[in-house]
Amino acid sequence: MKLLATAALVLCASLSAVAQTAVPANALDPFKDTSMVKPPAGAKVAIYEFEDLECPACAQAAPVVHAAIDHYKIPLVRHDFPLTNLHPWSLQAAITARYLQDKASPVIAETFRRDVFASQNSIASRDDLDNFTRHWFQTHGVAQPFVMDADGACQKEIQADRALGARMGIVHTPCIFVVTPRRWVQVVDVSQLYRTIDVALAETAAPAIGPAKATHR
Repeated sequence: MKLLATAALVLCASLSAVAQTAVPANALDPFKDTSMVKPPAGAKVAIYEFEDLECPACAQAAPVVHAAIDHYKIPLVRHDFPLTNLHPWSLQAAITARYLQDKASPVIAETFRRDVFASQNSIASRDDLDNFTRHWFQTHGVAQPFVMDADGACQKEIQADRALGARMGIVHTPCIFVVTPRRWVQVVDVSQLYRTIDVALAETAAPAIGPAKATHR
């Protein structure tokens, strides 16, 4: 028991040192406001991510992120952040993914996102994306509308995500955090994602040290 208590103290000290920082530690972005970077209600640990479907680094990170949420059974809070000044078809891809999520199912939308990432190298233009999307809808048995997002609802959702990212000071994608109700760690090197989640889970499982304090909201 004494050994466990000592380990918990060491763990909490270590977590305090990495609270609201990054892995690697010297890679922290200069964020402006991160008050919204929290797990969903009821979750102790989550992954919080901003992604761009035309971003090669996002394509590399996506399989690691999704393997992690499947392995740890933790939620993913994802925001679309298409960098349209760099990636001309990223916005339309995000609109299609949102359309599928709203009109078909989250599972189908997730499949579309993964397939776009896997096919990035063959999508060089908006025309290429349109051809890819048309073929994708046909092969997955999903009816494609004549005008995607005719009422603009999906684009408004993406604009809200972009506004949130701008408020935070997001400048690149992917931007990935492991979050608990008390703290966050930006994961710049996705090879360290599992280790960061392990530490966060250990923190949330560790007993509180010292007297509990009442909180008011």
